[in-house]
Amino acid sequence: MNKTLLLILTALILGACAAPPTNKEATTTANTNKAAETKAAPLTEADASAREKEVWATFEKKDIAAFSANLTPDFIYVSGDGVSDKAATVKGISDMGAMSNLAFSDWKFLSVDKDAAVLVYTVKGNSAMSGQTHPFSIHASTLYVNRDGKWQALYHQDCEVSTAPPPPPAKAATPGTSPTPAASATPATMSSDVVANEKAVWAALMGKHWDLFEGYLATDALEVETNGVMDRAASVKGVQSFDFSKSSLSDWKTVKIDDDAAVVTYVAHFPGQKPDTEYHSTVWANRNGKWSAVFHHGTPKAAPAPAPTKSAQK
Repeated sequence: MNKTLLLILTALILGACAAPPTNKEATTTANTNKAAETKAAPLTEADASAREKEVWATFEKKDIAAFSANLTPDFIYVSGDGVSDKAATVKGISDMGAMSNLAFSDWKFLSVDKDAAVLVYTVKGNSAMSGQTHPFSIHASTLYVNRDGKWQALYHQDCEVSTAPPPPPAKAATPGTSPTPAASATPATMSSDVVANEKAVWAALMGKHWDLFEGYLATDALEVETNGVMDRAASVKGVQSFDFSKSSLSDWKTVKIDDDAAVVTYVAHFPGQKPDTEYHSTVWANRNGKWSAVFHHGTPKAAPAPAPTKSAQK
């Protein structure tokens, strides 16, 4: 990992007749300097992408100590297998096969607030499992946070890049039909209760209140799904081709980013659809007194691993 750049703010006031500082003044100055030394420099896309590549390099080399040092104690990893904490993630890295020929592309950087940012990208490569090499291509996202002057990963999620064709466009309303429920729907009040916020978003989706859904998203919001990365306008357009009417949510988990931001993860169920279960995460942030959904990532539940053959069991 690149060493964190420290932002040191120093103010020197010189006077020809300035008196030496008192003990109180000296203590105040020392405390101010110490606070400044724990403040991390703002994270840029270049910094974040370099950090992410180095984390993958520790993964390739199986340098577990270096890999673990880049994660916050409350780190969570969301994949097709579910939600894992830091300990389970580090163990999983140890148990996985070798990776090679990594190639990164399509970088996108989204600032959440001064102490948090999301990095989105696509990574392709090869992984070795059971003596065989398998190519992979995934959409990935990592949330970096400033903890005591050091930028670390608090959350990571990935999903396989879909090769399926995009869903058909939403059907236009039949002339003469009643207006959509959105015309009379009342927007929910968003707050630091990010679980309640997320439930309100899904209520809007289930009721086809597309205008409410759009209003809950930050203007610079990003969404990652198997079929790609979408901005706010694309997200609003995309949800209109999906049937949310029978969906249900469970297994809520919330991780606080800071006083004005949090990430919430949960399981979404879609009876009768394939896949019928997905793992979803949303980053919420309070900007200028308004809580909005800044980032969202959805990952279909992984299919069960095939049963080992008799020859493999021997």
